[in-house]
Amino acid sequence: MTTRAIVLLTALFLPLLVAPPAVAAVQRVQFTSGSTYLIVEFLDDDLVHFELAGGTSPGTGSPLFTTPQVAKTDYTGPSSFNQSGHTLTTAAMKVEVTAGTLCVKVSDPARLLYEACPRNLAQAWKGLTITKGSMQHAYGLGEQFFTGGSADGDWVGRTRTPGGPYGNAMVYDGDNGPVGNAQIPVLFAVGAANLNYGLLLDQVYKQEWNLTGDLWTVDTWGDQLRWYTMTGPDLPDLRKDYMELTGRPPVPPKKAFGMWVSEFGYDNWAEIDNRLSGLRAAKFPVDGFVLDLPWFGGVTAGSDNTRMGSLTWDTAAFPDPSATIADFQANKGVGLMTIEESYVGRNLPEHADLASRGYLVRAGCAACAPAYLTTNDWWGRGGMIDWTQDAAGDHWHAVKRRPLIDAGVQGHWLDLGEPEMYDAGDWTAGVLPGKHAHADYHNVYNLKWAESIARGYASGSKRPFMLARSGAAGMQRHGVAMWSADIGSRLTALAQQQNAQLHMSMSGIDYYGSDIGGFRREMLNSDLNELYTQWFANGAWFEVPIRPHTENLCNCAQTSPDKIGHTASNLANLRQRYELTPYYYSLAHRAHLFGEPVVPPPAYYHQNDPNLREAGHEKLIGRDLLVAVVAGAGERERDVYLPAGTWYDYATGEKLTSTGQWFTGRPLWVNGVFRLPAFARAGAILPKMHVDDRTMNVTGKRTDATTRNELIARVHPDAAATSFTLYEDDGASTGYRTGAVRTTQISQQLTGGTATVTVAASSGAYPGAPASRQNVVELVTDTQASAVTLNGAPLTQHATKAAFDAAASGWYNAGGNLVVAKSAGTAVTTAKTFAFTLGQAPVSATFTCHNGTTTPGQSVYAVGSAPQLGAWSVASAVKLSPAAYPTWTGTIGKLPPGTTVEWKCVRRQEANFPDTADQWQPGGNSVLTTPASGSAGTTTGTF
Repeated sequence: MTTRAIVLLTALFLPLLVAPPAVAAVQRVQFTSGSTYLIVEFLDDDLVHFELAGGTSPGTGSPLFTTPQVAKTDYTGPSSFNQSGHTLTTAAMKVEVTAGTLCVKVSDPARLLYEACPRNLAQAWKGLTITKGSMQHAYGLGEQFFTGGSADGDWVGRTRTPGGPYGNAMVYDGDNGPVGNAQIPVLFAVGAANLNYGLLLDQVYKQEWNLTGDLWTVDTWGDQLRWYTMTGPDLPDLRKDYMELTGRPPVPPKKAFGMWVSEFGYDNWAEIDNRLSGLRAAKFPVDGFVLDLPWFGGVTAGSDNTRMGSLTWDTAAFPDPSATIADFQANKGVGLMTIEESYVGRNLPEHADLASRGYLVRAGCAACAPAYLTTNDWWGRGGMIDWTQDAAGDHWHAVKRRPLIDAGVQGHWLDLGEPEMYDAGDWTAGVLPGKHAHADYHNVYNLKWAESIARGYASGSKRPFMLARSGAAGMQRHGVAMWSADIGSRLTALAQQQNAQLHMSMSGIDYYGSDIGGFRREMLNSDLNELYTQWFANGAWFEVPIRPHTENLCNCAQTSPDKIGHTASNLANLRQRYELTPYYYSLAHRAHLFGEPVVPPPAYYHQNDPNLREAGHEKLIGRDLLVAVVAGAGERERDVYLPAGTWYDYATGEKLTSTGQWFTGRPLWVNGVFRLPAFARAGAILPKMHVDDRTMNVTGKRTDATTRNELIARVHPDAAATSFTLYEDDGASTGYRTGAVRTTQISQQLTGGTATVTVAASSGAYPGAPASRQNVVELVTDTQASAVTLNGAPLTQHATKAAFDAAASGWYNAGGNLVVAKSAGTAVTTAKTFAFTLGQAPVSATFTCHNGTTTPGQSVYAVGSAPQLGAWSVASAVKLSPAAYPTWTGTIGKLPPGTTVEWKCVRRQEANFPDTADQWQPGGNSVLTTPASGSAGTTTGTF
């Protein structure tokens, strides 16, 4: 890489020098003031790197130093560069340096973004002042929980504080319990009209960001201050630049997108078999189990003889692990993730081995004995692996982790990685030149641990799958999901989890989750079943993996969703997530390829909508699905804000047109199950997989050994043409990195009364990819169809779902704003165009209830077997009108055609969608048979 260095010896002469334009090379310019220097390094048109310090400058002849948080160091420089005195410009930014103070103004380039000035540079605790200027909101900065139980809030007006004396820590408060505080020092600031920038403070030391005033401050330790600034047109551009800088995530194994059930802890194989049998009997899909400390024999508090660090199966409780794991995978469809920590009991042979090699953290000097950790010794006593030595990580992977991988273990649970226990006076090889103290590595300890695992996997073909409790910038590039530590079983914690997720997404962490249901059950202060049901529903939308977990040393607590909470809701929410696996998995490929977020906050794609700037109570899945968080006692409904445009209720198909407004009183119990309100934008194309009571896991394994590999797309038509690319691979190997991927573009457009959906010819292949398959289009529309063609030829219309399911191809009007069509098995190399002729009147009927006398606050409703009548759920019953009181009537539309519908009148309280009726219509059910389209006339019931 060539560089062009302009070295200016003193700020005094700067105005006299004008550098000619330069093209396509990294540009470094130095400014000095007394003993202080500032180096400005332009890496790209929209990316600049600064180093500010007192003392001897490294000069401009070589790249500025980067910590392990940074991945990309081979930038080729800006396409254009000009210097005029103190002013440096590229095509996308302008930097102005003030002589004397070495303050830096950064513009985009027309509008000022911020001015940063040195702060206490001669002191150990030093930093920058950063003008707030026209910025209104800020996101990122990693993981910190606040009290108050709100999912909302950005960083403006708040202080980002370290978790502990060195930064990363697990911290306790009464609203959230023991939760993570992980420092990821990237800030995205936004103002009006797409005024925005990103700033990464590439320091390993603890930091405090104070954004409460008009002058923001950030303070840290370190001899130098180094930071990057990104400019660009919007948040997506800025975050993509950050992901390029720190590393985009690999695609997780497909099984990571399923449910992994966990507890502290399973004592033996029999407990896991028991949980799995219960889930299978209840028809729950499940992809794995997570094993806590008992898998290696547990720990002995306060003892050198603890098993911590053995990472060897306790074969008394877990005999013949290789055969059992193989049976789990081949016959039961589940994998295993095993916990590991960085601590090693002093009397273990592993401790002696690591000590002899110099791979343990030392007690204060390079020649000292290993540090002996005795405080907070619930795990035992002993030493701590020095992950800052790559050789230590490589050795541990080879002797401990590789045998587990070879035996079939599919994931690694990295616990206590802040690190939780440490000797504050310790010595490590370190990550900074000449720096070996605890503060010099603390916040990148978990990063280096994960890096060692990713490095160990690099020589093979399997993908890494890790779950870590702490981390740093760049954590995502090693195949890590993070979770929020030992969170308490409180609804306030569930709400605050969603705020933490907002900022973790903006910090580059796409896969972030929690102990679903809460780890600390003793903190529970509300109904456990309600809390679990809500938490599981949130987790099924937002978390990868879906992982229920709690402390269960008493063997008296449940985490499996078939045993706790509203099980019908848990099943419905889990199956819905499994159905959407192809959508999530395609988003994971886009995260890997382009740095796009999987679960961004709404402000990411709607940054100029003031109603969404602080919203954590709603989230996007990709850019096409918006889901509203629920975290509160007794909640039966909630208001939902929809950005301007047309949206479809994902559960009911209802079409909503928003000007950028709130929709009030959206029910949370739909047809007998608890669901988060979810909406697909017009034009959204959501690939799905077939899920039913025979589905075992996300890879499509089925209890009847059949194959259901049809391509399913739920399409929400729009006059504007849209498309979505489905990504498929083998789900387990790294072959996708070298082209073993199949992509299929699915597109739609609504023109007049015809909706056209095209499944293009697929491109690429991978081992096991189907050569032909059925193609199913679920078209969400507010009319019925009168005809459907496939590549110009008419498809057969079927009167009912049963007839459609039995046929190889065809279509039917399903009711509820849904028309479904399918092709027979067709070569994937052939394009399939479905054309739906719309406009046919949906089926409707007038429902009448006689003798419906009511009391204040009570009304009469119709409830019945069809989804449009609540599927017999009183909470979802349809309210009728008392126009001729005490006779109540109402016309209900979108009924399924050609169907026998049973129903009854009920008296019910109006408020809060109760799930019980005050009175049911006596006697047998009223019965209605619907026509193929149009009105079914009037059907009656009587109290």
